[in-house]
Amino acid sequence: MSTELRPEGAAHRGPAEAVADSPDRGLGGLGAAPEDAFLSVRNLQVHFPTDDGLVKSVDGLSFDLARGRTLGIVGESGSGKSVTSMSIMGLHDPASVRMSGSILLGGSELVGASRELVRSLRGKRMAMIFQDPLSAMHPFYTVGHQIIEAYRVHNDVTKAVARKHAVEMLGRVGIPQAARRVDDYPHQFSGGMRQRAMIAMALSCDPDLLIADEPTTALDVTVQAQILDLIRDLQGEFNSAVIIITHDLGVVAELADDILVMYAGRSVEYAAADDVFNRPQHPYTWGLLGSMPRLDRETTDRLLPIPGTPPSLIKVPSGCPFHPRCRFRDRVGSACTTVRPPFREVETHHHIACHLDAEDRDEIWSQEIQPSLGARS
Repeated sequence: MSTELRPEGAAHRGPAEAVADSPDRGLGGLGAAPEDAFLSVRNLQVHFPTDDGLVKSVDGLSFDLARGRTLGIVGESGSGKSVTSMSIMGLHDPASVRMSGSILLGGSELVGASRELVRSLRGKRMAMIFQDPLSAMHPFYTVGHQIIEAYRVHNDVTKAVARKHAVEMLGRVGIPQAARRVDDYPHQFSGGMRQRAMIAMALSCDPDLLIADEPTTALDVTVQAQILDLIRDLQGEFNSAVIIITHDLGVVAELADDILVMYAGRSVEYAAADDVFNRPQHPYTWGLLGSMPRLDRETTDRLLPIPGTPPSLIKVPSGCPFHPRCRFRDRVGSACTTVRPPFREVETHHHIACHLDAEDRDEIWSQEIQPSLGARS
């Protein structure tokens, strides 16, 4: 890393210098100090060769996460959120993916690691709650069988001891009559109960890192609240590092300490959750917040959806990938369409990838965005 990120007010660099920089260089202060981070991702690139071209699903992503902390990763569908989680878990087929960069989990490098090493870490050091538990759980085996199998892989215990543990875990996640339901099949559980069973399986070995990919998708609002409370309670008990991947800003507002906003496989904003909701700095984040209904106050204003659609990850726009949809690109000129913005620190522990200068962002926020959002002071 040859170039450190400068907070705004440091010496200005022209477009020629900026384009030479990696977008995620010098990321001290992203979520956790590097020496405190249990999970440290640096310049992660995950590309998939296809007949139509190279799909750049993740294209230079960096962040740190300490134990006991929760990171929310948000963005529209196709922004690279789930691909990131699958990369950390080592679930991509090596024959069909090109992966580079670094993923350090408790000091173990996962990029390029052997399948045996990743398999030994999966379940014990890291676990994942998948978006659709019905498809993630095997339909031919009982829920209890699958929890027992996962537990015995990492613990030298008898089947009877593992079964007792499975019943205890199902009870802890709120499954009624756990001793009986442990022998039920996934299709015999409701959507909320399957999600709870998936959480029980993920937490059966007390993982140090828990990744929840859209954990409340398609669940009733009351069940969503129960699942979020469950994740929070279990994190407090196990002191796990947690990643919540979602497009629902309400979910990250409930759980996250820090928020990473992704667009077109890249990080465009990273800050503490309070800063992202109360003083966001990137036009894409403004758009996400403007598209979210407010339930804490009455309003007659219409939502402001982001115009256009996310770009193809095969043909990502030049310069800033968000520029075709950005209402403020004319304030910058040609840099938005020609120069990839460096991921820089604009305030303490607040990073963005945007060519707008501080004066323009402050003006836009105070005069246009904040009044339209009715943002919290």
